[in-house]
Amino acid sequence: LTGIPGLQHLHLWMSFPFCILYLVTLAGNSTLLCLIKADPSLHLPMFLFLSMLAVTDLLMSTSIIPKMLGIFWFRSTAISLDACLTQMYFVHTLSMMESGLLVAMAFDRYVAICNPLRYLSILTSPMVAAIGLSTLLRAVVFMSPLTSQILRLPLCSPAVVDHSYCEHMAMLNLACGNAAFSHTYILSVATYVVSFDSLLIAISYAFVLRAVLSLSSPRACKKAFSTCGSHLCVMAFFYIPGLLSMYMERYHQELPPHIQVLLADFYLLIPPAFNPLIYGIRTKQIRDGARRVISRRR
Repeated sequence: LTGIPGLQHLHLWMSFPFCILYLVTLAGNSTLLCLIKADPSLHLPMFLFLSMLAVTDLLMSTSIIPKMLGIFWFRSTAISLDACLTQMYFVHTLSMMESGLLVAMAFDRYVAICNPLRYLSILTSPMVAAIGLSTLLRAVVFMSPLTSQILRLPLCSPAVVDHSYCEHMAMLNLACGNAAFSHTYILSVATYVVSFDSLLIAISYAFVLRAVLSLSSPRACKKAFSTCGSHLCVMAFFYIPGLLSMYMERYHQELPPHIQVLLADFYLLIPPAFNPLIYGIRTKQIRDGARRVISRRR
């Protein structure tokens, strides 16, 4: 692994913001999980989905950043093929799980605001578990063929991946055989997931905003726009750079490689750091739950 191609001389300086992002991700998501577990009033579908998202964010960041920091700090660029394929599988599977959970959380907000009286009857514990399991199964079904396809392709030497982690498109650049099917498959899956999930999220928030705009309270409308806007911004930062990085890797070889690598890094590292803030600390129930837990400890 080369790290960030063309910017190796800046690796040491770039390691600090990456390290800070990882520490914020660990602290924010771990605190959120402990808080939801400690306060029984937070054992609601919304916060169960948030717990799933926090676990996914922790695993996704941990599968990337420690090795990345090893490259930046110690020039530990070597990685075995098995470890590289394992990292690639977990990174892409977890990122697809994250997308599915964002859809689930948007659906949860739709039910809570548009059908509040039926909220707990629709999102029962078995239903929440089924939705969580379906996001996992979808990710496994779509991502497992990627690893098997690379295993069947002969890899050329030198085995140098021009990336900071084992990203699928960068791995395919090492293939000596015809990798056209693999390229088409990953781009098709990525486009489908981003388009389909983004559409479902947009529809859910459109219904939410329509319901809120029917209220007479300007304060409620302002709060709803603020909440939905922050949610959509962090989602856009997850979807747009991820899809762009794949298309740039495939079709825009003349662009500086560090641009594609940084885009691929940002879409996996920034949302996990900001999700606890956007979905957690800004939520009144989370703040009230934190006060209750702290008061009980005292």
